[in-house]
Amino acid sequence: MPKSFSAVMKVLLVVAAVALIRGSFATLLIKGPTEPILEGESITLECLISDSELNISQVHFEIFSKYMHTWRPVWERSWCYYSMQIVQTPDSLVLTIPRAGRFYEGPYRCVSDAENVTAPDNSSQVLGIKVHYMGELSLSREGFTSYLGVPQELRVRAGDDVVLKCSTSSSEEPSYFWNKNGDDWILPSPKLTLKKVSAKDEGKYTCVAEHPSVESLSKSRTISITVLPEDAPWYESSNGRLMLMTSAAAVSLLVFILSMSVFLCRRAKQTRTSKGPIDDRSQKKPIYRSSVESLPSTCGDKQPLV
Repeated sequence: MPKSFSAVMKVLLVVAAVALIRGSFATLLIKGPTEPILEGESITLECLISDSELNISQVHFEIFSKYMHTWRPVWERSWCYYSMQIVQTPDSLVLTIPRAGRFYEGPYRCVSDAENVTAPDNSSQVLGIKVHYMGELSLSREGFTSYLGVPQELRVRAGDDVVLKCSTSSSEEPSYFWNKNGDDWILPSPKLTLKKVSAKDEGKYTCVAEHPSVESLSKSRTISITVLPEDAPWYESSNGRLMLMTSAAAVSLLVFILSMSVFLCRRAKQTRTSKGPIDDRSQKKPIYRSSVESLPSTCGDKQPLV
């Protein structure tokens, strides 16, 4: 029993010593939003210190850089919509981001620069900031370039296959589904496939993307499909019109290049002809010994030197 009592007393003394040491340092707290943050909203973070005797000016914010894999200080800056404002009050440090962007998400913490505080007691708990966003929907047609996109009205000939894909950039992978206006079917997929289209496939189709975490983040896009007869001219379809536009652009570019080449060649030729022959007076006027322009000579003749 005495040995057990002694061991218990030693443990209690160690715990008391640790508590006393930790209690001598200030405890940093970080506060921030608890609700999901949407892109464009404002964010306010606050650093609080439990020991009022310490100076809040020795505290700063830090953010963990996922690219550099290290903590870096947060400085006040302003650039277009991406700005940060840091305001110091007598008992807190407030960081305000007027317009939240995806560049501002990440772990934040408060760190003290006081000399008598060392890690891990010099920093607060980590507060994770997640900015949710969803961009506009884009449509692409399988087998065709995605750079030009899909027109608002897609004109195809009967018997053709139509495969449309819906996509967007989002903070989390969204849920996609297609539906046709006037029908009650729903296709839970980002891809819409219509095999050998006919007149019954005509109509307006809508793609909807929903964010899995934020219900208010939802985007939609509607496209109209018109089915032409099988013997319709090729240039009446959207594919034919696209080919015509591409060919016209290529021809215009070629004509422009040829025109500029002809213009530059003519200008260079005019520049060469406008200069004319070099007027060298020394090759046209005879030079005598008695003239001002005479040359030193040991000959005694009076004939021109040239």
